[in-house]
Amino acid sequence: MSSSIAALSVLDLVTVRAGQTTGGALRATVSLAKVADQLGYRRYWVAEHHNMAAVAATNPPVLIGMLAAQTDHIRLGSGGVMLPNHAPLVIAEQFSLLEAAFPGRIDLGIGRAPGSDPVTSWALRTTAGRSDADLTRFPDYVSDVIALMDTDGVALDLQGRHYGLKATPRAESTPDVWLLGSSDYSAQLAAAKGLPYVFAHHFSGEGTAEALALYRSTFQPSAIPAEPRTFLTVNAVVAETSELAERLALPQLLAMLALRTGAPLLPQSTVEDAEQVQIPAHHLPLVNAMKARWVIGSADQATEQLVELATTFDVDEVMINPAAGALDGTPMDRTPAKEDTLRLLASRLLG
Repeated sequence: MSSSIAALSVLDLVTVRAGQTTGGALRATVSLAKVADQLGYRRYWVAEHHNMAAVAATNPPVLIGMLAAQTDHIRLGSGGVMLPNHAPLVIAEQFSLLEAAFPGRIDLGIGRAPGSDPVTSWALRTTAGRSDADLTRFPDYVSDVIALMDTDGVALDLQGRHYGLKATPRAESTPDVWLLGSSDYSAQLAAAKGLPYVFAHHFSGEGTAEALALYRSTFQPSAIPAEPRTFLTVNAVVAETSELAERLALPQLLAMLALRTGAPLLPQSTVEDAEQVQIPAHHLPLVNAMKARWVIGSADQATEQLVELATTFDVDEVMINPAAGALDGTPMDRTPAKEDTLRLLASRLLG
């Protein structure tokens, strides 16, 4: 079992707060990625969500290219691309191109969830040429992306003729592919295909141990890797004091409460505005349950919690979603509280 954490990584949802433009949210993400790069974090992944006023991460490949151009060492990736929304060839081309431009720094994390509301999902999947019924072919789509990105590509026989198909003309390397999920289904699929696996502990927080155990016990060795390889994600808010960390966590907790209860997901409020919200008594158990799965506290407290998580789930790497909110007067092109979370954890865990 692990007694420390060999690597820390970052998951960024590109949160949009009240009064902030999309451009401001993107500039804040660039600033945060630069901080992660300078501090020695291993990866910086961006999510895919659509039609949400509080989230600007609609297009991971575009964001990855933007962030890779602004950083030097950190790996950039998707956490994740929701593959049912896209044609496999398009994703293979996008990530092969990113790998060609930034060799050895690109991760392709693949997920199965819609990442949006039903109407937006319908619009995306219609343009991708499929319906919800095609979700049963998700394992094939994953295999298709991997094969298309291979340096040899794939061979197709159409109407009696032989065709070659590649995502890019002459690939010298390919992105690392990870399967993302929060259920037994994703764990079993990653194991069957011999893929690295990431459990979305930050979103679900339930069934983590069971999913990771299932993945490890049924893993089929492959070239990508020969042994099970996994880490988990966790929401983290770290500040100079535990009291400040509790305050900074409130805007994102309210956003997650809205998501879980079907309320409108508005741009994220400031800490001061969030403190004025009266949470209904019947929602308090849900909020407390979410908080219990987060890492919230001072640097020493958070370090202890993260090491305990790594030890409990036997992972060497942890990916944190810095979920700290913004105080009144915070510049619209920065996220100082999130940057502080990264710095405080790095000072304890990354030397």
